[in-house]
Amino acid sequence: MKIAILGNGGREHALADHISKSSRVKKLYCLPGNAGTNLIAENVNLDIYDFEKLEKFVKENDISLVIVGPEKPLVEGIVDFLANKGIKVFGPNKVSAQLEGSKIFTKKICEKYEIPTAQFGVFGSIEDANEYLEKANKPIVIKADGLAAGKGVYICENTESAKNAVAEIFNGKFGKADQVLVEEFLQGEEMSYFVISDGKTFKKFNTAQDHKRVGEGDNGKNTGGMGAYCPSGLINEELDTKIIEKIIKPTFKAINDMGEIYKGFLYVGLMIKNNNPYLVEFNVRMGDPECQTILPLLKSDLLEIILSCCEENLENSIVEWKNKKSICVVLCAKGYPDNYKENIEISNLDKIKNDKNSLVYHAGTQLINNKVCSTGGRVLNFVSISDDLKVSRENVIKDIENLNWKNGFYRKDIGFRIIDK
Repeated sequence: MKIAILGNGGREHALADHISKSSRVKKLYCLPGNAGTNLIAENVNLDIYDFEKLEKFVKENDISLVIVGPEKPLVEGIVDFLANKGIKVFGPNKVSAQLEGSKIFTKKICEKYEIPTAQFGVFGSIEDANEYLEKANKPIVIKADGLAAGKGVYICENTESAKNAVAEIFNGKFGKADQVLVEEFLQGEEMSYFVISDGKTFKKFNTAQDHKRVGEGDNGKNTGGMGAYCPSGLINEELDTKIIEKIIKPTFKAINDMGEIYKGFLYVGLMIKNNNPYLVEFNVRMGDPECQTILPLLKSDLLEIILSCCEENLENSIVEWKNKKSICVVLCAKGYPDNYKENIEISNLDKIKNDKNSLVYHAGTQLINNKVCSTGGRVLNFVSISDDLKVSRENVIKDIENLNWKNGFYRKDIGFRIIDK
């Protein structure tokens, strides 16, 4: 089979790495890919938001399956477009993708289907939001409605900072905004829970814990993710049942009641309090960097699982996991998530071992004059698998230090809640 993976981040390199190991793959393309995917696939510098050009490329190259990595093309309807052209594609359609594309869409589903989540209000103007904020308890959470690259969420300790957040959103920091979402602040511990669905049934796809804040101890600005570990230390049989019965099943029922079906990965962002789950957000694809820490633990053939979803035969597919633990630490360009330099060469990558237990996934990298250079804020993902998360973290830190990239920084405390407690 010829397969095309859309995207250029660490998630897409991880997907490509695992897909490439399938015996059914004859040729693998990454559109546009990065310096890491270039080692295992053919990178094609094609604009994945130009759907007509993408269709032409897929048909001219006789590609059997398109796998969509990032959220934006899903929200913009790439699955509907390609499917209508007779192209097999893995990912949720445009309506289903609104679970991530609109936080207000998701909140209304929570309200109707009694899915446990934070209390919320939706406001169509700065004035209405500010009036509510004057009386609301603090801290309080302010969210932009649409996609914001994981950064459109403010946790505000006082009224003034909450009003500033509302103003930034309505003034277009994350694109045109007609509404803003204001939520109560949930106390507890976060967990990422993944499932994969073929539209008729779903299967669990492991758990993880992401660290969004740029600074040690989960302090500082929000980022796309500074690191993650798998599995989450919070998961247990009782909690697992609650997540499925109270959140996953009602959500898929809501999609079905709209006359739609959900095919693809679903990332369920949760807050856990007293062993009870509360929905924080949905993502309609694998997380980044959660994907990089989850996939190395998968024993089953990822391509076979994805194909079974496309053929609505997931029920007969086996999803099997290694009894190991995994940690991923993101090496970022200095200055991220604010201003950072690009096109900086990364030397010494050949000195970093890459085997079944130690992996490096590229994110913001490209080949420039045959040299690997940084082209994004999150540059490389270092992953280690072992029986002990502390050992995995030590292995990762050793690899990053050996790389000795002077333009980078990373968090040394990924997994601190479970490793260092």
